[in-house]
Amino acid sequence: MIENIRLSFQGIWSHKMRSFLTMLGIIIGIAAIISIVSTIKGTNEQIKQNLIGSGNNMTRIQLYRKDYDYAYNIETEGMPQGIPQVSDEVFNSVLDLPDVMSAAVYNRRTSYNSTFYYGNTELSGCEVFGIDNAYFSTCGYSVKRGRSFVPKDFTGFRHVAVLDSNTAQLFFQGEDPIGKTIEFKSIALVVVGVVELDSKFEPVINTIEDYYTYNSSQSAGAVFVPDSIWPSLFAYDEPQEIAVQVSHTEAMSTVGEAVAELLNTQGSNENILYKAEDTLKKAKELQDLNNATNQQLIWIASISLLVGGIGVMNIMLVSVTERTREIGLKKAIGAKKGRILWQFLTEAAVLTGLGGLLGVGAGIGMAQLISNLTEAPVSISVPFMLLAVIFSMAIGILFGLLPSVKAANLNPIDALRHE
Repeated sequence: MIENIRLSFQGIWSHKMRSFLTMLGIIIGIAAIISIVSTIKGTNEQIKQNLIGSGNNMTRIQLYRKDYDYAYNIETEGMPQGIPQVSDEVFNSVLDLPDVMSAAVYNRRTSYNSTFYYGNTELSGCEVFGIDNAYFSTCGYSVKRGRSFVPKDFTGFRHVAVLDSNTAQLFFQGEDPIGKTIEFKSIALVVVGVVELDSKFEPVINTIEDYYTYNSSQSAGAVFVPDSIWPSLFAYDEPQEIAVQVSHTEAMSTVGEAVAELLNTQGSNENILYKAEDTLKKAKELQDLNNATNQQLIWIASISLLVGGIGVMNIMLVSVTERTREIGLKKAIGAKKGRILWQFLTEAAVLTGLGGLLGVGAGIGMAQLISNLTEAPVSISVPFMLLAVIFSMAIGILFGLLPSVKAANLNPIDALRHE
């Protein structure tokens, strides 16, 4: 085998231009496929990252109307009947589920009528959360200034608030908010802290479609209060939502469904149910749509490999014709059919293998060029590059088979007399 490889390189080097032109179809085909696959993989990773965001593997379980894809809004649709608050028993069952690291129960209002006041300054449009003491850690928040809630804030029904960094900046314009009193629904709330997400992740927005797909859920700001004072702000107890942090990203969907199922066991409303915020499913749908579009490009690029394979077959037939006397001489001194067959198959595989290596390099360059010109994300897959080289060698063996068989079956006497 080593001798066959040495002879193959010798033959390729002695006909450099012819060999390069033969490899060109393989190079173009492999380069096109590598660049397309890298772009697909990069886009899919960006879709997943845009939807899952900070990567803390947190999913929310919210109320939805049956067969509707948007969350139930208490302010516009009214208080749902037959949906109790989350009981301690159900909450403990959630914590006992496999892959659940932590969970938090909370209330949320998203109405733009929720207006906060500080002196003559007013802020509307931010979300209001009534949270328990596990919410910040579960959702990936850390204290930037001041403090978080302490147990006495909950048990003492203290009218205190924590702001996220966006709200603090919009409301106080760089002024230290700690200790300041803001007003909401004629109730005074003392600001005790400012929090921000541990990750500074922002979705990548390249088009207006990306904006509506990824940025629509981005909040203008958030104000957090202890869940114990929620009834005093909104006059009654409301059904709650749950945020669950899981051990790994792939478990988000299954855990979300399991939590929703537990929550639905305590309710009696068949039209309003808890559902998980299935970002993985949405990511997969967008990825499948992206893949379906790009699969066509891969098939078109594969035509180049077919053309390259035909070129390999053609040049190997020419090589067999040129070396007929050499083949006859080898047979005359005892070379068997298998030896001749493997020599030409090895030459074809080495030729296309080199083409595959050059194609991989060209594909990486093309992928980076596409990324620079279109700002499309790319992700180079090392296993796929190895697979591309192996595939190109397989093409050489496949299309080199006919010329190799022809060489192996030559009659030694006729071959020696060939001019």
